[in-house]
Amino acid sequence: MDSQIYIEVNCAQKNYGEERICGDVFLSRRIKEEGRTIIVLSDGMGHGVKANVLATLTATMAQNFTLEHKEPEKIAEIIMNTLPVCSERQMSYSTFTIIDIQDNGPVSILEYDNPETFVLRGTKLFDPQWNCLIMETEKNAGKEIRTCSFVPKKEDRIFICSDGITQSGLGALQYPFGWGLDNLKEYILKQVTNNPNLSARRISAKIVNMANKIDGYFSQDDTSCATIYFRNPRKLLVCTGPPYEENKDNELAEAVKNFDGKKIISGATTADIIGRELNISIEDSFTFDDPDLPPVSHMEGIDLVTEGILTLTKVTRILKDYSSSYPLGKGPADRIVNLFRESDKIRFIIGTRINIAHQDPSLPVDLEIRRTVVKRMAKILEDKFLKTVSIEYI
Repeated sequence: MDSQIYIEVNCAQKNYGEERICGDVFLSRRIKEEGRTIIVLSDGMGHGVKANVLATLTATMAQNFTLEHKEPEKIAEIIMNTLPVCSERQMSYSTFTIIDIQDNGPVSILEYDNPETFVLRGTKLFDPQWNCLIMETEKNAGKEIRTCSFVPKKEDRIFICSDGITQSGLGALQYPFGWGLDNLKEYILKQVTNNPNLSARRISAKIVNMANKIDGYFSQDDTSCATIYFRNPRKLLVCTGPPYEENKDNELAEAVKNFDGKKIISGATTADIIGRELNISIEDSFTFDDPDLPPVSHMEGIDLVTEGILTLTKVTRILKDYSSSYPLGKGPADRIVNLFRESDKIRFIIGTRINIAHQDPSLPVDLEIRRTVVKRMAKILEDKFLKTVSIEYI
């Protein structure tokens, strides 16, 4: 796979009816040392807490066994032997789809009882050549698992969903047998044809919202759709803090000027240095969109200019708590989080000159020095959001 390809992974979910917990569980994990990304979607039978517990058990086992490079049949057998079986229907209490992506190699998919995972190559359906394996062990004899492996290309998209998507509208006049896989594929092809750059986040949300609409805006099952999109990376630069030595000011300004992507400057002193070196004026704003933080400023060629350590501390807190249902506002920290969400490769340039104000012992304990805050933020961006992060000190 082309090393310039970025893998965007996103899952949108809607709970059954008015349930507070989802019976579908989605896990994604990036293993940097091995250059692998492992993605799992499991659907627990029924809904609510019981379904969630079973799906969590399944998804966690699936992720761990895949991490250990076990054979697909072995993974499926261990999971299915561990799960309880419904006494009435003689079915496992949980389904699973596992996707193992190698950075410089193939994508491997293992699927049991979820709707068929399918692949789009550009704006056309791509056949990854599925293999059907019939299990032979006594407990699972006759059960079918599906596997495939292919080398992804730029602009490929993989779609995984739970049956809450394909069975939406079941019994209704328009879709008596549910929305179905064919209608879902047709809907996705139309969306991607109309907007070839549609992000994984947006198309996953569109699919779940459409299924919810078909269900009369009251989901009849837990509904999940995950999209994996192989594309050019969207880049973001975050500069915070003045350089340790003043003769490095111009080096910092040139790095900002020459960066090919979106740019954030966090910190008044940092903004003053870059403005002075590049001869760009700074316009202050007096609109307080967040009562906790000073307002943003404006500089030509810079996407966002904010206050420094207070804002970054709040950004870290939002990232830690963030989920798809988290309501982002218009404040400086929320706007940084939004730019993070829409970016893939995030580069931090951290000035190491100590700001005396931040050494005041009377300031709140959580007002940590810049380096610590950024390291914590970078870890959350890598582990939780699967972003590619680099940190440079100047």
